[in-house]
Amino acid sequence: METSKTAPAGRRTAVIVGASSGIGKEVALKLSGKGWRVYNLSRTPLSSERVKTLTADAAREGELRRAILDISTECEHLDLLVYSAGFSMAAPIEYAAAGDYRYLFEVNYFGAVEALKAALPFLKKRGGRVILIGSMGGELPVPFDSFYSSSKAALMMLAREADMELRPAGVRVSALLPGGTSTDFTYRRRVYGSEETRGYSSSVKKATAALANMEQGGMRPSLVAEEVLKLYERRDPAPVVAAGGMNAFLRASGRVLPERVTDWLVRKKFRQP
Repeated sequence: METSKTAPAGRRTAVIVGASSGIGKEVALKLSGKGWRVYNLSRTPLSSERVKTLTADAAREGELRRAILDISTECEHLDLLVYSAGFSMAAPIEYAAAGDYRYLFEVNYFGAVEALKAALPFLKKRGGRVILIGSMGGELPVPFDSFYSSSKAALMMLAREADMELRPAGVRVSALLPGGTSTDFTYRRRVYGSEETRGYSSSVKKATAALANMEQGGMRPSLVAEEVLKLYERRDPAPVVAAGGMNAFLRASGRVLPERVTDWLVRKKFRQP
């Protein structure tokens, strides 16, 4: 493994949290294909000789920080941090288990905070960038996916706040919002069964099926990865950016239409009364 002292001049370094699959994997492969030195932090490795995996669980406090400090022994600086780890659960709020939604926030939000804090000393050295993979679910409600949507809304605000604080240090932070994306994430969602959902069972099934169809019929992860690269190259990136024209339109529409109208449209989309 090359160290930063022997790396080719101008070679850039990226750390991606959650690059073993989905959007994170596509970003890692695209960057490494362009000559970047890429590290993946995840529980399972990415099978690519061009990407080095350090085992780390985003839900366990301290693991991302230790992994990033390990990387710092090989690299003196960091150009890009991408946070792509995520967990989703389809459950009624009334019967959702505390262990499930606390785990979700550990992965989707608090892990991002820990990675950002650990990476900042190395991002500041060359004015690096941070891209947090959010979701249109953080802009628009998704029935029975309330904890995921809430965590992504929190991630967007984190990006806005961090971008304000870190601009003077030359570090820019953005949240990129994909809509439905065709990955295995659909099939890893923790979906509560009939006994767990009780009287909500029929509504949960309809909403979950509609969400799965939207995801699997949505953007390819490679296209979202291209949006990540474009966002990195922007001279003055916005703190929150929708991925693709359709999502940009939906985001703008959701901010113009009254919430009652938006919520009605969402209920119809997800087959809710």
